[in-house]
Amino acid sequence: MHYPMYLVDAFVDQPFSGNPAGVCILNQEQPASWMQNVALEMNQAETAFVHQRADGSWNLRWFTPQVEVSLCGHATLAAAHALWQHAGETAATLNFHTASGLLSATRMGDEIQLNFPADIPQPIAQVPAALVQLLSKQPEWFGQGRDDVIAVLDSAEAVRCFVPDADLIASFTTRGLILTAPGDAGSGLDMVSRFFAPKVGIHEDPVTGSAHCLLACYWGNRLGKTHLRAYQTSPRGGLLTLDWQGERVLLSGKACTMLRGEFLG
Repeated sequence: MHYPMYLVDAFVDQPFSGNPAGVCILNQEQPASWMQNVALEMNQAETAFVHQRADGSWNLRWFTPQVEVSLCGHATLAAAHALWQHAGETAATLNFHTASGLLSATRMGDEIQLNFPADIPQPIAQVPAALVQLLSKQPEWFGQGRDDVIAVLDSAEAVRCFVPDADLIASFTTRGLILTAPGDAGSGLDMVSRFFAPKVGIHEDPVTGSAHCLLACYWGNRLGKTHLRAYQTSPRGGLLTLDWQGERVLLSGKACTMLRGEFLG
């Protein structure tokens, strides 16, 4: 069988930035083992697999090169972009059935807005010794979300200059570590962040939509805001607009297709 395959940069306003994701459009559900092998072959942080249901909605699953994950923002944005740009979808809103429940993507001008579950982090009093070793000090705040831990630093520069150690990060995380700090003065940003998930095969993720479901809640509470601007300050970088609406977070960003073809496996 031949399956349409795309490489899409997500959360970008120009090529060669943001977070690349593979998108594979299926005509029917495939075994998880096959999708895992395709994701390994693609070797992106995540590859999204979509196929259409009888009611016009879509099933969506995400795989890193090593494991299936329960939620991925940038690959969802990439999948929606590919369906609109290359698969003939015309609906203004796409509904996705996923391991994290029903998610949606809506066209908003030249941006795509994702509707995801909010993730309110809970404080943890005991900071892992490995994290203190990594930072050479205590974080300003440390907490736990559904899948990831979050460490708050005192400046955007501290986040940018952080040097990761995959083994140390893997020693105290279930999935990933989010580092975050306030945006630089005058930048128009409420926050910056970086994301590391070596346990699932991601040394550093360029732009992580699911992490911003947690970041929107933390910074929303701290700043008393529900509309926020965020920048993930990885080497590729990515800009997101966040709207926290109680149990949901709306994440908005752009995407562009970098490659398209057929997967022949």
